[in-house]
Amino acid sequence: MNAPLCLVTGSTGYLGGRLVTELLAAGHRVRCMARTPAKLRDHPWADQVEIVRADALDPAAVRHALDGVDVAYYLIHALGSGPRFADTDRETARVFAEAAEDAGVGRLVYLGGLGPAAGSSARDSSPHLRSRAEVGEILLAGAVPTAVLRAAVIIGSGSASFEMLRYLTERLPVMVTPRWVTSRIQPIAVRDVLRYLVGCATLPPDVNRAFDIGGPDVLTYEQMMQRYAAVAGLRRRRVLPVPMLSPWLSSHWVGLITPVPGALARPLVESLRSEVVCHEHDIARYVPDPPEGLIGFDRALELALTRIRDADVATRWSSAATAGAPSDPLPTDPDWSGGTLYEDVREAEPAASPAAVWRVIEGIGGGNGWYSWPLAWSVRGALDRIVGGVGLRRGRRDPHRLRVGDSLDFWRVEEVVPGRLLRLRAEMRLPGLAWLEFSVTDRDGTTHYRQRALFHPRGLFGHAYWWAVFPFHGIVFGGMRRGIARAAER
Repeated sequence: MNAPLCLVTGSTGYLGGRLVTELLAAGHRVRCMARTPAKLRDHPWADQVEIVRADALDPAAVRHALDGVDVAYYLIHALGSGPRFADTDRETARVFAEAAEDAGVGRLVYLGGLGPAAGSSARDSSPHLRSRAEVGEILLAGAVPTAVLRAAVIIGSGSASFEMLRYLTERLPVMVTPRWVTSRIQPIAVRDVLRYLVGCATLPPDVNRAFDIGGPDVLTYEQMMQRYAAVAGLRRRRVLPVPMLSPWLSSHWVGLITPVPGALARPLVESLRSEVVCHEHDIARYVPDPPEGLIGFDRALELALTRIRDADVATRWSSAATAGAPSDPLPTDPDWSGGTLYEDVREAEPAASPAAVWRVIEGIGGGNGWYSWPLAWSVRGALDRIVGGVGLRRGRRDPHRLRVGDSLDFWRVEEVVPGRLLRLRAEMRLPGLAWLEFSVTDRDGTTHYRQRALFHPRGLFGHAYWWAVFPFHGIVFGGMRRGIARAAER
């Protein structure tokens, strides 16, 4: 008898990418549904799973992806995707529920958000938590038995909630904070979340309900920051609550201090306005607690920090596509879309092997910087964050290796051909689309390095932007070419 076939949506994201590994380890067969399958190409498990292309809003494509599936994991959220995110969440949930019924899927599993207690006013819940609750209700109302897991703050290396906590605590020994730092929260370790998700694959067919999931500790956000400081070996933080800091102002403040952009920080902050504590632990009847118990908050922090120190972070919050970022592939024709394609090309023949040049190319960004005029890059990153972009603080998932789909400061890895080519797509706020491409070849024993910056302007402002920054290209891109060559030669 074949092992159950599990479909994982959101497999390019933080939890989906990790869930695939856990399902395979549990002996399940796995199919991944992705809008852009190429983003999964370089994952270590890519050759162990089936990958199908589907947009979550395309009923026919979703129905095809669900064909023959026993358990489907719905890990899709329109987090930070604009004012109509609730409409998108609602429609994708309906498409998925109907397609699952039509395909004869045996079970759906959905990870939602832990909201205020039943009976609380709707104003006590954030728009994103209300949307997640509505998605859960849509799936539960369908014909396919569904398990809805509701979690609050997830603590794990690379999670958005952990990164927000980490950077706020590390960078601000004295903090002026909003009222939400006194709200009670029940965080949960990402390992326990994954254990529950995998366990739900074998729930009895008559189970169709929501479950609250959380760790053993209930803390305020202020206590979480103080506990983080203690685990990380930092001095105790001074926290000064200020009542007039609204979620909107708080999200901008979080966006400036941490790598989490304002568009993502706002729903995270809004979800902390009210108490988010488990009101039942019924999940343990079906997925028993491990003999040693659930992972406590301090231990979850230790595990996450160890992963970061060892550069062993499997996925990050930025693994998922950034809302509003360009998604078009690199244009190869100057007449692409009937418009102009600006190009800046720099070449060099460094006195180093192609392998040495490639090591520098693949290690670019993050802590290694961009090999030219650091102040200019810092200013550009700061300006991007001021206007709501991602800035430079996302860094890298791994200090040495890149894979397609990785975020890299304010770029996204669009293509990697090991030893030969790296292409990055810009995710900073721009009046157009931009790419940065690096390649290295061996020409009759001589190493040839080529660097291209491309920009497809949008409207008159896009053209004006290119010519406004053009005078700085010699310093920025010329310096980058020289800096990469010198680093390879060393």
